[in-house]
Amino acid sequence: MSFSIAFVAGVTPTKWTRIWNDRRPDVPLSAFRTEPAEQIAVLHDGRADVSLVRLPIDDTNLSVINLYNEIPVVVASKDHETLQAETVLLADLAGEHLLQNPDDVPEWRDIADEIRDGTRRALPPMRDLDETMEQVAAGVGIIIVPHGVARLYGRKDVVSRPVTGVADTQIALAWITRETSDDIEEFIGIVRGRSRQSSRTDAGAAAASADTEEAPVHSDGRPGKPPRKPKKTDKAKAAAKAIRVAAAKAKPAVRKRTESSPGRTRPTKNPNKGKGRGH
Repeated sequence: MSFSIAFVAGVTPTKWTRIWNDRRPDVPLSAFRTEPAEQIAVLHDGRADVSLVRLPIDDTNLSVINLYNEIPVVVASKDHETLQAETVLLADLAGEHLLQNPDDVPEWRDIADEIRDGTRRALPPMRDLDETMEQVAAGVGIIIVPHGVARLYGRKDVVSRPVTGVADTQIALAWITRETSDDIEEFIGIVRGRSRQSSRTDAGAAAASADTEEAPVHSDGRPGKPPRKPKKTDKAKAAAKAIRVAAAKAKPAVRKRTESSPGRTRPTKNPNKGKGRGH
């Protein structure tokens, strides 16, 4: 038995795979990178148990957990004038040539000069992002991609800067809902940062709770203490208490004698006090 993780370009699953190997040495782990078009196909065809994907995706029959956001960056040749600032405004890129499908960056598409005036030229042949970066480095155009992608394909002759006005992208964990397993639940716990003790499966927790009463819940939603399990001596203690109570009821009532406590009595009034002498 093994466990397989797919991840889209720009995602670095090393931390999670290391934790998995520490916790589950009995289950060999494999991880491989996918292209955007394949990021959920690998789930449906069985190549991967889970996939670290870049949203949006077609989530039909899938369970999806959002993990984190990626900031968008613009990548251009190293000597590009607009990218000398630490952050670039999207409006400053309206006159640039985008080396991508404009629909991939709708915010740029809606303000681009070459789209508005119909002067956009065809893209040069580019089989992958490595070849696209070659075009960027040569000054042919720019690209706007998630920061993780720019970092993965970075090179010395290009520069990237955060760009405002473009929506963040989201990285998520996806798997086929009906194939949820203990191993998948374990990996979910790892990516969510749960400890070894708390990363057990929901199914295991449900099975354990079936043997005990349901723990009370406070009004603010905090879980209360689980009810105490009865001890073997509880019945004997209850019987002894019942005997003591019955014996107490059988005794005749005795009226308690009231005594004054020395030093704590209230002084009584002297009936002769206040009468004048010689009366």
